Amino acid sequence: MGAKKGVLALVVVFVGFWMFTDPNGLAETARTAGSAGWDGTREVFSALIRFLNELF
Repeated sequence: MGAKKGVLALVVVFVGFWMFTDPNGLAETARTAGSAGWDGTREVFSALIRFLNELF
């Protein structure tokens, strides 16, 4: 349990440092990651719908 908290604290410190040193880079990375995540989610549900249509 202690290692998880340590890793979480390290990630929070890293993101905080990144936010203050390069906010535009962090925003662009977040935008790109969000867009990729949304596109992946759309593809999964699209494939699921196609599968269910073929099944029934």
